[in-house]
Amino acid sequence: MGYKTISVSDAVYKMLQAERRSDESFTETIGRHLAMRQPPLIKYAGAWKPMSRREYLRVRERLEKIRHGTS
Repeated sequence: MGYKTISVSDAVYKMLQAERRSDESFTETIGRHLAMRQPPLIKYAGAWKPMSRREYLRVRERLEKIRHGTS
């Protein structure tokens, strides 16, 4: 396994340090957090019932607002 050196701000380092478990490395901490991420919405494409264009646009608009934090 290879290694890469990265730079993080002091604030991010402190956050990582706070999240790090006593028995894990920073690599393991980062990996654990990345593994908890939600899958992309495209994974669910086609899972909804067929909807009208109007319904689709309404859902899309709402998702964009959520994504950009402008509920």
